[in-house]
Amino acid sequence: MNILLVNPYALAPDQPGGTRHFSLARALTAMGHSVVIAAGSFDHLTRTGSVPAGEPARRETREGVAFIRLRTPGYRGNGAGRLWNMLAFARAVGTVLPRYLGSWPDVVVGSSPHPFGARAAMGLARRLGVPFVLEIRDVWPRSLTEVMGVSPLHPIVWVLERIERELYRGADRIVTLLPKVARRVEERGGDPAGITWVPNGIDLAMIPPLDEPRDEGPFTVMYAGAHGVTNALDVLVDAAAILQERARLLPRRPALVLVGTGPEKPRLEAKARRLGLFNLTFRPPVPKREIYGLLARADAFWASAADSDLWEHGISFNKLYDYMAMGRPTVLGVRCSTNPILLSGGGLVVAPGSAQAMAEGVERLLLAGPGGRRAMGAKAREFVEAHFDMRRLAQAFESALLAAMGEGCGGAHAS
Repeated sequence: MNILLVNPYALAPDQPGGTRHFSLARALTAMGHSVVIAAGSFDHLTRTGSVPAGEPARRETREGVAFIRLRTPGYRGNGAGRLWNMLAFARAVGTVLPRYLGSWPDVVVGSSPHPFGARAAMGLARRLGVPFVLEIRDVWPRSLTEVMGVSPLHPIVWVLERIERELYRGADRIVTLLPKVARRVEERGGDPAGITWVPNGIDLAMIPPLDEPRDEGPFTVMYAGAHGVTNALDVLVDAAAILQERARLLPRRPALVLVGTGPEKPRLEAKARRLGLFNLTFRPPVPKREIYGLLARADAFWASAADSDLWEHGISFNKLYDYMAMGRPTVLGVRCSTNPILLSGGGLVVAPGSAQAMAEGVERLLLAGPGGRRAMGAKAREFVEAHFDMRRLAQAFESALLAAMGEGCGGAHAS
């Protein structure tokens, strides 16, 4: 198959952030397919651009995977500038991308968020007369109203809800990262029978040989990921304050690390300074290919998410699979019955939004000793290898695309 993946936020391993589509593309290429990823030129995480002014797009190959970077404007925050960036990407998918494809795709995959890009991908598929597969990475606009604080009465929410229904109804097949999204799709006119679950996972070829962490010196607990509202990192900063007060009672001094960047980072750094935290360190983001070397320095990991009913659809946080692949335990503050830490026994799940619970979770891991942590880490690694190996996930992804091609184009519910 010639596969066109449209994701405005797709990244390569020399960039910080998740590399889902890079890893899928590499696995699909090894299976005999040809894959091109269409992405925006402006990096949402680092706020940097990759296509010079005067060029509408640039085609490049990263470690054997073809990218077409569509030139999109920069922005700060989540206001009008970001909306303009989304609309510019959608427009470029329809007007610029076809000139850079090189070969006719057999199937087009549009990944959401953002819905504008996915909708443009569906329009391109219709023009080319090929099947369209929608990938749901996040449920917009529900994420905006329940986690980002956008009013349900905001006009943009109304627009996004219309696009959401259009995508669910128009897709020939739906791939989702969230295991329990079928009900929402059905309520909005989509066909739940046409859904394939393909979560995020781990590219085991990127994981270096692992050493056992030493049971001496500071007890390093690391977070690596975006610093946005959804990540609820205030909980980790407040937990660091609690742990700083209790450090003298513990056999090893907790050393807490936040790696990455995002719109919340300056405020979090200022808060840590205001609280006088010397046990919490902020580090800049690193490219994906370097993150595992950094994670290997940790004794354990931590992560949190805003307390929300949104997670009833399930979660698929990239960082969790990275953590689990390192064979270390994780403390996770999220309310979700299908989260992999809970299912694997690879760590502790604590109450979301509670710094006290997060601090107590870190203490419990510390007091579990090297044997206890090793046992949890082994469960995490075994679970992620068994269920979230990108090579196996690529097979499920391939099956969804083949099913879409078998069903033709026009959408199971296209009007």
